[in-house]
Amino acid sequence: MPRNGTRAVTLRIGNGAGFLGDWLDAPRRLVEATRLDYLTLEYLAELTLSILARVREKDPTRGYAADFLDVLSSLIPALAAQPQLKIVTNAGGMNPLACAAAAGKILHDAGLGDTTIGVVTGDDLLGRLDELAAAGHDFAHFDTGEPLVALGKPIVSANAYLGAPPIVEALASGARIVITGRVADASLTVGPAMHEFGWRWDDWPRLAQASVAGHLIECGAQVTGGYSNTWRDLDLANVGYPIAELEADGSVTITKPDASGGAVDRRTVCEQLVYEIGDPRHYLTPDVDVDFTTVEVEEIGADRVTVRGASGQAPPDTLKVSIAYRDGYTASGQLLVIGRDAVERSRACAAIVFERLRAAGIEPEATNIECLGAGEGVPGVLAANANATEVMLRIAVRDPRREAVERFTREIAPLITGGPAGLAGYAAGRPEVRPVFAYWPARIARDAVQVRVDVRAAGDWTATPR
Repeated sequence: MPRNGTRAVTLRIGNGAGFLGDWLDAPRRLVEATRLDYLTLEYLAELTLSILARVREKDPTRGYAADFLDVLSSLIPALAAQPQLKIVTNAGGMNPLACAAAAGKILHDAGLGDTTIGVVTGDDLLGRLDELAAAGHDFAHFDTGEPLVALGKPIVSANAYLGAPPIVEALASGARIVITGRVADASLTVGPAMHEFGWRWDDWPRLAQASVAGHLIECGAQVTGGYSNTWRDLDLANVGYPIAELEADGSVTITKPDASGGAVDRRTVCEQLVYEIGDPRHYLTPDVDVDFTTVEVEEIGADRVTVRGASGQAPPDTLKVSIAYRDGYTASGQLLVIGRDAVERSRACAAIVFERLRAAGIEPEATNIECLGAGEGVPGVLAANANATEVMLRIAVRDPRREAVERFTREIAPLITGGPAGLAGYAAGRPEVRPVFAYWPARIARDAVQVRVDVRAAGDWTATPR
């Protein structure tokens, strides 16, 4: 139950996943190495939603972060031995109910069928788009201002970014594991803090501090030395994932398990602090509008950094909506080109591919040619090297016609015996044709989103239709 501001001990929230595809062993290693009150697992981004939308298209019983099921299986011993440990995750992706059913089976089969799972739904607006449009919601594009109706292309997903309130509701109803769809990343941390400390929903300084804490740990090892220019000095094979220690006054200390690799210092924390925040005076979340310019960061010990002073104000009266739509097809292929004139031969290979496409009456809508290793990975930043002797040629196309992209995929392999000498790396076969899911960012009024929280024992979720 909420502590109504009287919690006497530090609230320890760790994060074991920063994206779909993160290190599967990290959550288990984190809970085994230290005591946590909450483990958060953050899997979603705009690209991830598109990927999961494609998965759900193929199989309506899926569309969630399947990695979570492997992680949950690895956490069974910890859940059995640590009764205080709770999990909050957005692994539900495009299908939280199916995710809960699959998780419930794992828990039930492990003898933990009494474990309560709370599911948050309502972020998925795909089935309500016509209803919402009729009610006057135009889903105008962030940048262009165009209404969604002007798009004229098939929409495959539309998800509102929910905040911490439904997470708090699930925890208050007894959930030990909370599975959501699209909630804001920081809200995975704000929810437990609000539940445990009983802060008011208009206590903007504390909400801002909790949001900063969530923002700092949401990308996993990025705040503990991962993705660092000082990588030579760090043990990243055993990098420790982050822990946010929150106090009732809102102050937070970022740390990691003792004896784990990586580092937590002022540099690692500041680098993550400014990561993907846009306007530092207005970091907009569903819970609070955070001002990062008032934040103070101080090293207080080995792998311990205190963050304080965040300020904030009321959040916007709208929620962000991530919309994905079909925008044709794409494919990319690559060949390793070796030799003194590798760059010249790479470009000759690409020219042959597109000359043959033109001869077949095909001019793809968009093309891209890269000679990776010759300075084209970050063009204009690294000096070009026309004399590179080893180049990875990557060619990509996009077109509304699947048959045009399919023809492109058949023009790369013939180069092996009919193109310049020195080609390798073709054993993977023809490139795969993939649908393109493009991004349409928009807003919606908060009161138009119908959020639901459902809490049941794990064993009861196993019978849920997926």
